[in-house]
Amino acid sequence: VQLQASGGGLVQAGDSLRLSCTISARDFRTYAVGWFRQAPGKDREFVAAIKWSGGLTYYADSVKGRFTISRDNARNTVNLQMNTLKPEDTAVYYCAATSIWLRVGQNSYPYWGQGTLVTVSS
Repeated sequence: VQLQASGGGLVQAGDSLRLSCTISARDFRTYAVGWFRQAPGKDREFVAAIKWSGGLTYYADSVKGRFTISRDNARNTVNLQMNTLKPEDTAVYYCAATSIWLRVGQNSYPYWGQGTLVTVSS
């Protein structure tokens, strides 16, 4: 299983940004994909997850109502639409995959993509 994250960048507070995670796996529809983030000097934290089959979603309280996770079956891609960004959203964002739903701990995700940096200026 391979994951490729993209879409990070530098934006201003209040702006929007969309991250994408492309998953390469023969049975990708059996996985759940999560987004995590790690701010400088902080631990990696859970952001959101989606169960590919059925589209169930779950969000951290800190992003609920601002971020939306979705999947694109045709492109094997999971997107994270981030609206009303705040400086505290600044972090390296990672996507990860697991065969278990619902998990918010990073140790439950055996497959990881590389990170993509999101910087939100005030």
